[in-house]
Amino acid sequence: MKVLAIDTSTMMASCAVLDGNKMLGEYSINQELTHSENLVPMIKEMLNNLNLNISDIDLYGVAIGPGSFTGLRIGVATMKSFAHVFHKPIVGISTLEGLAYNLTFSGVIVPMIDARRDRVYTGIYRWEKDNLENILEPCVLEIGKLLKILDKNYNSIMINGNGIHPYGDRVLQALKSKVMIAPIGLQECRAASIAELSLLKKDEYHKYNYYNLAPDYLKESQAQIELKRKESGS
Repeated sequence: MKVLAIDTSTMMASCAVLDGNKMLGEYSINQELTHSENLVPMIKEMLNNLNLNISDIDLYGVAIGPGSFTGLRIGVATMKSFAHVFHKPIVGISTLEGLAYNLTFSGVIVPMIDARRDRVYTGIYRWEKDNLENILEPCVLEIGKLLKILDKNYNSIMINGNGIHPYGDRVLQALKSKVMIAPIGLQECRAASIAELSLLKKDEYHKYNYYNLAPDYLKESQAQIELKRKESGS
């Protein structure tokens, strides 16, 4: 089964193709171009280099958030279009679960995506045998509150995600020897992890068809907030 997966949750745009238990290719780019400019050309280039057509794909996987509102909308809309046109199943994967899946670590794994204003999108995960278990459901937390939770409850922690960039020094100062930062190549969102998780969860595709699949923002976008203000007259 060939899986095409993408992650556009952050500035890192990533796409990958998996065929059964073999990773055929992965492209990732982190630059100022918007995902609307580079996503489809990147997918096309990767498929061309693999001598594949988009119609050869059996399953689509997409990171549904949390993360950038605009990036998530672009990514989810693109993959829903492919699934609709070619009548193929689609699976939505939590961006935080995808980040945690990057790491094979015996302690707890804490992905952090910058949510601005001293907050992060986060969750807590742990490997139990071959299963990645979710200990703390995806949520938005002030970085200070997250550090208190981690310091109180865990002694072996690894963090990844783009929240490392604004808050990494603060994490290291607060948690000291309890925490490690993931290697650079495993810090960012990777479509390869989304592809593997999509294949593992392929039997759940009935929950994620191209009609009901939607981004999971975890908080309201500024546009939604402004619309509610106008509707309430405030």
